[in-house]
Amino acid sequence: MSEKESKKLVDMVEYQEGSIVSRTIINKKAGNVTLFAFDIGQGLSEHTAPYDAIVYGLDGEADIKISRKTTRLKSGEVIVMPANEPHAIHAVTKFKMLLIMIKS
Repeated sequence: MSEKESKKLVDMVEYQEGSIVSRTIINKKAGNVTLFAFDIGQGLSEHTAPYDAIVYGLDGEADIKISRKTTRLKSGEVIVMPANEPHAIHAVTKFKMLLIMIKS
């Protein structure tokens, strides 16, 4: 994607049956921006990251678990995953999200 192009985020990554698809939009020292498309039932197992991250739901619904508390994230909603707190993602429906990770 060129810096001068305008596109819809939701159209920049496609669903793939039984899989998780990701597309990095920006990858810099200060952080990165990545799009994800999860097929229904797919997810990321519980893990931690040393940086704060913002998840913005683009399509569908997913359960976001942060430090043992689960929140249903829907299209158009946003949640912050704090640094060093365990978190996981489980797609309740097909789910697309934008992940913004801030490293500094």
